[in-house]
Amino acid sequence: MRMLAGACVALLAFVAAAPASAQESCRNRGTLDARYCDDNGDLIADQPRDPKQWQNPATLVFSYTPVEDPSVYENVFDDLMQHIAKATGKRVRWYPAESYAAQVEAIRSGRLHIAGVAAGPTPYAVNLAGFEPLVGMARTDGSIGYTLQLIVPRDSPIKSVQDLKGKRVAHVSPSSNSGDTAPRALFSAMGVVPGKDYEVLFSGKHDNSIMGVVNKDYDAAPVASSVVERMRDRGMFKPDALRVVYETKPFPRTAYGVAYNLPPELKAKIREAFLSFDFKKSRLAKEFKDTDHFAPIVYKDNWRDVLTIQRTTGITYTQDALTKLGTKSE
Repeated sequence: MRMLAGACVALLAFVAAAPASAQESCRNRGTLDARYCDDNGDLIADQPRDPKQWQNPATLVFSYTPVEDPSVYENVFDDLMQHIAKATGKRVRWYPAESYAAQVEAIRSGRLHIAGVAAGPTPYAVNLAGFEPLVGMARTDGSIGYTLQLIVPRDSPIKSVQDLKGKRVAHVSPSSNSGDTAPRALFSAMGVVPGKDYEVLFSGKHDNSIMGVVNKDYDAAPVASSVVERMRDRGMFKPDALRVVYETKPFPRTAYGVAYNLPPELKAKIREAFLSFDFKKSRLAKEFKDTDHFAPIVYKDNWRDVLTIQRTTGITYTQDALTKLGTKSE
């Protein structure tokens, strides 16, 4: 117990000291946490200048956003993890993130090295955890987007956003782009304020919202179109069980990337592993049927609309905000 307490004190001392040293040499930080710097202005934490601050683990830990049951996706991503292992010469193991907050905190603490982070939580991961987006899943036409869909039961009287007034509507979590921040900004602009004009009930995950609407536990739900499509294709509900009464233009999908302080050579190998992965012959192709490869992404450009929506809704990237980032996946 005494050794554990001493280790905790040492860790706290290190964390407290890190921002101070960064503060002395950092010319620009933007919205990044105090431990990071953004001198090149790309909105992402810069590589630490001192190689002694790089982490080069023997085992790389991989995680996918906790949109649905993590155990399902461990098998789905196994081909990719094996490919990354071969490309890097390191072991790769799975981390079953149970919430957005847990995933971000795992990156921040150095326990998670490669991750697929959902569109909404990606700015939290970038700003609070030093996450560096590299690639996204792309369709044959090169697009990497998904849409916000407002779904209702097939026989619902709801025909538009305006009809949500007085209803019980499932939002995913405060960090979800399509499941909370985007509808708060967009619906409010249409004269329907979430939490005021209708009751907001947080479901914790997109699949919980979707099945809640299918089972009529909720009157409606704003969700990601990509999750609706995957669950429908998997036969989790009948194709005609839902109606879409509102849909946005495309947003970026999950960002796949790495911890900012991995050695540059290792980052390059991981990035190349994603880009060279034979997607069409993998288990991923069976799950993500609309996708056939990974493509490079530029966070500053691809996340411009998401960042604008989050600023509009008053989101700040702080430790307090991180604790409210998401709920348990159950």
